Amino acid sequence: MFVESRRQSGLDYEGGTAVGMLRVMSRRGDDRVTWDEQKVLVGDPEAIAAVREAERIFAQERSKGATAFRVDPGQPAQRIEQFDQTAEQIILVPRVVGG
Repeated sequence: MFVESRRQSGLDYEGGTAVGMLRVMSRRGDDRVTWDEQKVLVGDPEAIAAVREAERIFAQERSKGATAFRVDPGQPAQRIEQFDQTAEQIILVPRVVGG
């Protein structure tokens, strides 16, 4: 469900297949959940579980006030309100609290 991926030609790849990624920024750096888009389309249980986990994390972090951005190569980041499993990369930035 959690897969390391590498950058290649501006797209995320795992074994040559495009993958989506959810990145959650934190004090520790960032946590990542990835899923293989093609495996989701054919109903692979592990890929579907990864998407469900990413959706759960997205909803949890948004309920805490995090801001979400869709990031696509060669385009400005786009703020989003709902999880999009077709996004190449979604970045969640926690709410900044002053003090």
